[in-house]
Amino acid sequence: MAVVRRLEADRIDMSGYEIRFSGAGGQGLQLCAKLLSTALANEGVNVATTQSYEPTSRGGLSRADMVVSTEGPVEYPLVTALDYLVVLDGAAVGISEALVRDDGLILADERRVDAIPDGRYTVNRMPFTDIAIRLGSERVANVIALASLVGIGGICARETLERTIRAGAPAKLLDLNLRALHEGFALADREVMTA
Repeated sequence: MAVVRRLEADRIDMSGYEIRFSGAGGQGLQLCAKLLSTALANEGVNVATTQSYEPTSRGGLSRADMVVSTEGPVEYPLVTALDYLVVLDGAAVGISEALVRDDGLILADERRVDAIPDGRYTVNRMPFTDIAIRLGSERVANVIALASLVGIGGICARETLERTIRAGAPAKLLDLNLRALHEGFALADREVMTA
């Protein structure tokens, strides 16, 4: 059973927080950061993004980091204490888990991430890949995870993220990405209600 909690307004300082999307190359982690940073910028929020990935195009470790500031420019662009961590592949746990704040939130793909060490943070294991396969393409697990993060964390308005995806997705993939987005929002809503 997943442990899920909606983050309270006083849980983190919403004037500044850090997010990491972590997994394997080819899972669309850089795209997640790009979409979310664009959505936040459209809401007037300052965002710095950095990325790291191995030279292999598929399968190597990959991550995309975001430092967010709602009150002025981002002062330091690298993550130091993650408020939110999304993990789509078990191989990426070790490079990120130690950076999660004591009261941070980890969203992990329950098919691809076997275990995350017990910590001071909350871990939500969610069926991102399973839902993506049901939709017809495992490649949209990233969009499902992104929507779940926004749905649970309230990081930006859902409508803003949807507008961003509508503007940025290739026409032939728009319907699939929108279905993945709505599945992610619904997953977040279901998990929060059962907690």
